[in-house]
Amino acid sequence: MIPPSFVQELLSRVDIVEVVGRHVQLKKAGVNHKGLCPFHGEKTPSFSVSASRQTYHCFGCGVHGNAVGFLMEYAGMGFLDAVRDLAQQAGLTVPEDDRSPHEREQAAQLKARQATLNDVLLKASEHYRKQLKASPRAVDYLKGRGLTGEVAATFGLGYSPDGWRGLASVFPHYDDPLLEESGLVITQGDDDGEERKRYDRFRDRIMFPIRSVQGEVIGFGGRVLDKGEPKYLNSPETSVFVKGRELYGLHEARAGLRKRGHALVVEGYMDVVALAQLGFPNAVATLGTACTAEHVQKLFRFTDSVVFSFDGDAAGRRAAGRALEASLPHASDTRSIRFLFLPPEHDPDSYVREHGAEAFERCIENSVPLSRQLIEAAREGCDTQTAEGRAKLLAQARPLWNALPEGAMKLQLMGELAQAGGLSSTDLGRLWQTGSPASGGTRSSASPDDTGDAGPTRPRRPWKARSAPLSGHIPMRSAPTSLADSALRLLLLHSDWWERLDAGDHELLHALPSPHGPLCAWIERQLNDHGPTPWAVWEQALQETDWAELARRLVPETVLGDDMPFADLRSVVDKLWVQSLQAQQVELLSQRGHDPDALAQYRELSEHIKRRQQSQKTQEPPNF
Repeated sequence: MIPPSFVQELLSRVDIVEVVGRHVQLKKAGVNHKGLCPFHGEKTPSFSVSASRQTYHCFGCGVHGNAVGFLMEYAGMGFLDAVRDLAQQAGLTVPEDDRSPHEREQAAQLKARQATLNDVLLKASEHYRKQLKASPRAVDYLKGRGLTGEVAATFGLGYSPDGWRGLASVFPHYDDPLLEESGLVITQGDDDGEERKRYDRFRDRIMFPIRSVQGEVIGFGGRVLDKGEPKYLNSPETSVFVKGRELYGLHEARAGLRKRGHALVVEGYMDVVALAQLGFPNAVATLGTACTAEHVQKLFRFTDSVVFSFDGDAAGRRAAGRALEASLPHASDTRSIRFLFLPPEHDPDSYVREHGAEAFERCIENSVPLSRQLIEAAREGCDTQTAEGRAKLLAQARPLWNALPEGAMKLQLMGELAQAGGLSSTDLGRLWQTGSPASGGTRSSASPDDTGDAGPTRPRRPWKARSAPLSGHIPMRSAPTSLADSALRLLLLHSDWWERLDAGDHELLHALPSPHGPLCAWIERQLNDHGPTPWAVWEQALQETDWAELARRLVPETVLGDDMPFADLRSVVDKLWVQSLQAQQVELLSQRGHDPDALAQYRELSEHIKRRQQSQKTQEPPNF
C-alpha cells in the first residue's frame, strides 16, 4: 500500500496543467485553463483545469478530479500505475516496502522489456498502414465493407502482404529474438543442427492493431481478405498482451463511452470498426476469448453501464453465460449490465446496415437486464412444472446469486428466485443460510475488489467520480449553509488567505463550534508545516482525518470560485464577528443587574458591531 502522505507530496510536486496538457490542448482563460473535454465529444470547450486548486472539471459531462484521477480516467490506469507514472515525472521514488530489491529490479527489467516490445509492434503497425495504401485490393475490400478512410485511420488499419518475409524489409535484423517474442515472426526447427526457418505470422490479411488503453500497440488481429482459415488470426500472448485483460477498441472508444453513456461489447474487430463508422463509437470487443471479470472491471473504469451483444444462436447463448458469470461480482446497485441477442443470421454490423441505426438503438433499449438474464440462466434445462425442476432451478441459481455484491438488487433477486422456485423468501433464505430479505441477510463470501490493482487495502479514491449522462443533471455538492461553512470553504480553496487574517480573526475561527473550529486548527497546523497548499493535496490529506466528510460537503466539485477575491472571506469573517459580538451583548444584558460596567461594555460592543457592519458595506458582496 502506498502511504497517503506520499500521494499528498506527489500531488504537491506535479502541475496538473502540465499533466493534462500532454493529452488535451489547453488555453488560458482567466485564472484557469480550458480545452475540449477528452471524455466526451464536444465542439465548445467545457473542460476546465485549475492551477491553483490542482483539479480539473468538465461542465459538460461532470467528470472531475486531480492529477492522479486524470491518468486513471483518461488512460484507464489503476491507482498504483497512475501514482508510479506521476512519481517518475516528478523524480520521486514510490515507497513499496513490500517488495524486495530483487523484485523491484525484476519489475524494472520487465518494464524496460515491455517498452522495447511496444516499439517493435509500433514499427510493424506503421509498416502495415503504408502497405494498405499501396494495395488497391485491400482498400477495395474495406470499401466493400462500407468503411471510410477516416475510420480506417482512426483504428490504424493496415495490410500485411502475401509474402513469407515481408517484415525483413522493415527490421534489418530479421533474426532478432524480439520479432518472435512479439508474435510477429514464427520460428520452426531447433538448435540441434536443423536450420531454423523464420517467416511472418501475418500474411495477406487486413491488420487490426490492438492498443492498450494508453494507446500503445500491444498486438494484432489479422483477417483474411478472401476465403481461408483461420478467418481471424490473433497475436499470441506476450508480456504486453494478455487476451483476458485487453479489449479491442477501448482506446478509441473512450470518448464514445462518455457520449453515449454505455459500453457495447461485441464479438469481432470488424463489428467494432463498422459500428464506429455507423454512429456507435462506444463498441469494444473481446480478443478471441470469453469475456472475463478483468474485462468487465476495466470497462467499469470508464462507464457505469455495459451492454453485451451476442448472436441469438447456441454459441451466442454460451458466450452470454460466460459474460454473465464474469459480470456478477461487479453488478452493484449503481451499475447497469444488459444482454442484447440479435437474430442468428445477423451480427451488429449487418443488422445496422439492413435495419438502420434506429432499429439497433431500439434493440439496445430493449436488451435484457442482468437480473432477468440470471433467472433465465438458472431456469435452463429445468421443468418448472415439477418440484424436481424447481429445485434444480434454485440449485443452479445459488452460485450465481452468491456472486452478486450485497445490495438492494441481490435482496430483490432472492424474492424473484424464491417465487420461481416455489418457495417463500424466508424459506429460501433459510435454505441458503443467508437470512431472509427482511432481516437483511448476511454478507456473501464473494466481495472482490472492483476498483483496480491495489487490492483490499487500496486507498479510497476521493478524486474519482463518474460523470452524469449528458442529458441528465450533474450532481453537485451542496453549497455552504452557514457562515462557518462559507469561511472554511474559502480557506480550504485558498489556504494562503489564512495569513492575511489577523490574530483576532484566527482566535475567532478557532473558537467556532466543532467541527469547524477543530478544522481551522488543523488548517493552521498544515500551513505551519507545509505552507500554502492546493486543494487537491488537502483533499487527499483530509481523508485520514475526522473532517473528511465535512470537507467533501463544503468544497464543490467544480472549479468555479478560483477568481473569488479575498474580500469574500473578509466579509464572512466580519459577519462572524458581528454574530460573536451580538452573543456577548446578550450575555451582558443578562448580567446588567449584577455588573455596574455591563452597560459600558455593551455600548463598546455596539461600536465594534457598527464598524464591522460598515466594513462589510465597502466590500463586494460574497459570491457563493
